[in-house]
Formats: sequence, C-alpha cells, structure tokens
Amino acid sequence: MHAVTAASPMPLPLPLPIRFGRALHLLPLLAVIALLATPPLGGDGSATAADAACGLLVVWAILRVVRSGERPLSRRAALVMGLPVTGICVAAMGAADPSTAIAGLGRYLQIFVLVPLAVLLLLRDRHDFRVAAGAVVALALFEGGIGVQQYLTSTGASYMGEDIRAVGTFGASDIMGMATVVSCGLLCAVALALDPAPGASRVTRRVALGCAALLLLPLAVSFSRGAWIATTVAACTVLLLSGVRRSLVVLAVVAAATVVLVGASGSGTRMLQERLASITQVESAPDQSVTDRYTMWAAAELMWRQQPLGGVGLKGFPAHRDAHSSLALSSGSDTAGAGAAFKRQPLLSPHNMYLLVLSEQGLIGVVTLVGGWAALLVTGVRALHRARRQRAPMDCGLVALGLLTWLLVDFFYGDIGGPSTALTALVLGLAAWWGLASRGEGRP
Repeated sequence: MHAVTAASPMPLPLPLPIRFGRALHLLPLLAVIALLATPPLGGDGSATAADAACGLLVVWAILRVVRSGERPLSRRAALVMGLPVTGICVAAMGAADPSTAIAGLGRYLQIFVLVPLAVLLLLRDRHDFRVAAGAVVALALFEGGIGVQQYLTSTGASYMGEDIRAVGTFGASDIMGMATVVSCGLLCAVALALDPAPGASRVTRRVALGCAALLLLPLAVSFSRGAWIATTVAACTVLLLSGVRRSLVVLAVVAAATVVLVGASGSGTRMLQERLASITQVESAPDQSVTDRYTMWAAAELMWRQQPLGGVGLKGFPAHRDAHSSLALSSGSDTAGAGAAFKRQPLLSPHNMYLLVLSEQGLIGVVTLVGGWAALLVTGVRALHRARRQRAPMDCGLVALGLLTWLLVDFFYGDIGGPSTALTALVLGLAAWWGLASRGEGRP
C-alpha cells in the first residue's frame, strides 16, 4: 500500500448505484426482516414466509463462502457458534416422540445456529451492519404505526375487555410480536444516535433519535410488561456503554418524553398506569397470567430435578406439563381482537427460555446454549472496549450489545415461538458478527 500524500486527491463519495450494488448481497437478510411482518403461511403456529427466507439466507451464505474459498470462521467463532449443537442434538435423541424431536431439532438449529452463523458470514463490514440495523428500525416504524392505529381505533387485540392492545400485523395469537420488533427497532435507533466516536454523522444521529422517540408510543400501547422491562434494561446498558455523562442527560429527556406520551394517550392512561403498577404486584397480587407463569416455572424446575443432565427431551415440556403442575394452572389464555375471533390458547411452554432449556435439555443444554450466549456477551463487550481505545465507531457495538442484552433479559419472561422468532436469530447473528468476526472491519 502507498502512503497518502498531501497532494493525493480526496476520495469521491460513491454514487447511488454503486452503494446499492454494495448491498445486493444483503437482499436475503433484508428479505427476512421485511417478511417478519407477514402472517403464518398455514394458520397459527405454522411456518412463515420469514422462515422460508431464513432458509434462503443460510443457503446464500454457504454459497458465498464456497465461492470465496476463504476460511470463513476463526477457531473461537467456530467453537462459540457450534457449541449449542451438542446440547440440542443430545436433547433431541432423548425425546420420547421422534417426530416432534426432529421438528424441534430443525427449529432450534435454525434459530440458534444456522441463521446467526449465516448473518455472521454475510456481513462484511460496518456498512452492512448499519444497513441491517436500519432495516430493523424501518420494520419497527411500520409495525408501530399499525399498532398505534389499532390502539386509537380500538381494532387491536383484546385487553381488559377493550380491543386496544397494539399487536401490529402479528395478530392476537402473537401479542409479543409487535412489542419485540418495536423494542429492537427502538434500541437500534438509540444506539445509532449515541455513537460517541468523533466521526459520527450528526444527521444520522438526529434521525435515529427521532425514530427512537416515535417508537416509544407503540411500545407503551403494546401493554407488554416483559418488553418494557427488557427495553429499559437494555437502553440503560447502551447509555452507560456510550458514556456516563450523556446517559444522565438522555435518561432525563426520555423520562420527560414518556410522561408526555402517557399523558397524551387519553383513555388508555388508566390502563397503562395499572399495567405499570402490576409489575410490582406480581408477588403480592398476581393476576391469572402471572399465576400460570409461576406454575409453569415450578413445573419446569421439577422436570429438571427429575432428569438433571439431559432433561425431558426436546419439545417435551407440553407432554410433561400436567404431571408436574399444580391445580393453580389454568387451561389456557384467552385471545381475541385484531381481526380474530375468541380463542383459547394452550400453554405449551414455561414462558422462560432459561427454564425451558433447563427442563428439556438439562445441564448439558444450559452449558452449551446459554453458555454460548454468555460468550457472545463477553466477546462483544471486549470488542467495544477495543473500539473505544482506538476511537473507532462504536455504533455497531452499541447496537449489538443493546439487542443482545434485551434478548437475554426478555428470556426471563418469554421464549421462542411465533412469527417474530426469526428476529431472535438475527439478533444473535448481529451480536456474533460484532464479537467474533475476524475479517474486513469485523473487529475494530
């Protein structure tokens, strides 16, 4: 490489066709994000168009690796990304129903191994990462806009006798779908707005901050306590990682904006206040949904105690639920509204990803699957510290760690399932790229 002298001409900005051409290899990834807004192909609980796009994404990434002829992963990346395969396969072999185990094996490998690995291999530099983060923000704005309209026109999912719960295009059968998308989009916007690097674009930061402010209202009217808690924790984490001083200022602004938004929500103010207050009443005065959750948590723990090493087998929780649950467990949860008739949804998981893994995969699954998530968090924090020391852009690291923190906190209140599950795989892929990538601009 030749040194750049004072007489060297400044590089011209890339014209639009060339910039678009740089992002062509990301089309399968962008297709997954866009198709998250589509309903299941064959009714509730079936595969979605986003799942089909995930398959295309995996094949596309493999073809690119074969075509390049380069070593795709470092040893550390191969270990971290391949570690969950052990626990998942052992749990599948220990399942009582082979057909259910095979379906669960494919689903777990898709969400926790194949799609994250494809994202890691597909992203080439920070530009690619920002394109993916921007697509998540765009999807969140789309879903949030539909959700706010549902709230204002009383066409959302049923909540306390009124059809005001914002669910976006995900419908009443996946009430966490819109909340998940909006939360991830909000965190991407906050992280992009808080990049403390000297070269960060002011225009980008202002636009991102405006998007984050717009997404507060749909998140509020989703009435999802788990999403509220996870978003608050993840946003505070991003703020602290970006700098302590600015975090105090931003927290004050966000608190003021939240008060204004809640005050402007009209008749829903009382319901929002009651929903917020219920977070602190889960022990003293839990509602039926909280009681069901506690009961299923206890059932999952009992399953693990009886089979601590390998669990009851992949997708085995529903079959063992009744034998390990108390009489406090209801027959299901009621769903209605958002264009769907009243339906009783069966409770097929403990709504806690860690306890689900513990009950179905035992200690082997916890060490391999949850251990892999912990490794992504540690490597991501280390990469962010390196970027800070080198005064390099930190927006990608803030996005990755913010999304990963949100996911790990949300897993205390939920698990995989529904059309929005593909977003979980993308979050893990973005976190893996930031902490484990070793080529191009993969690591600062």
